[in-house]
Amino acid sequence: MLAYRSGIFPMADSREDPEVFWIEPRMRAILPLEGLHVSHSLARTLKRGRFEVTCNSAFAQVMDACAAPRAVRPPELEEDRNETRESWISHRIQRSYEMLHTLGLAHSVECWQRDAQTGKRTLVGGLYGVGFDGAFCGESMFSRTRDSSKVALCWLIAALRRGGAQLLDCQFITSHLASLGAVEIPQARYLTLLNEAQDEPQMPDQSAALPLPEAFAALLEDAGKAEGSSSPGKFIAQFLTHTS
Repeated sequence: MLAYRSGIFPMADSREDPEVFWIEPRMRAILPLEGLHVSHSLARTLKRGRFEVTCNSAFAQVMDACAAPRAVRPPELEEDRNETRESWISHRIQRSYEMLHTLGLAHSVECWQRDAQTGKRTLVGGLYGVGFDGAFCGESMFSRTRDSSKVALCWLIAALRRGGAQLLDCQFITSHLASLGAVEIPQARYLTLLNEAQDEPQMPDQSAALPLPEAFAALLEDAGKAEGSSSPGKFIAQFLTHTS
């Protein structure tokens, strides 16, 4: 946690790597909480409630899915559909995050689909990260069906905003994150934002940011009270598109 509060994070070379090394990139990706890009198609997906979204219901399962080998599809490998990319989430790192989760410092957001006939829920997408004060450091996400990880991210950002958070760290920029509104800033600027997110409220009427599970619960409560919102997903879509 001292590392995260200081602006660095762990990685490993492979799933089986027993060593951990620490990263402080020169350029850092963040997703401004007021800058999420919600496309029309993503807004429709949210409103239709295709997924049941939860917080901290399956942390270990989300980590397992994020750590699973993923297919690589660069142009030069189009003919080789079996090429995969090794995970940086080693077993040692996963055990550490699971301990942080037990301590209330690491959290997950899950997307589920329910079988219409059996009623069984299947985990189809999600993300996890580390939260403290007004900052959330996103670590990884996965998707087993279209838009599931994007929906998880929408719920995460809505909950962070509802809880009064200030900073969502994405570590490294990707084209996928950029399409959702992430931007790249120098590490020095990131450290300034990180320190501000850890500062105590300066005014008597200011309150500390809620931990993600509490913010998520408050968001669900708001959705239940909202007029004209037939589903939590519709409320989330309205909450994000009316103010972003």
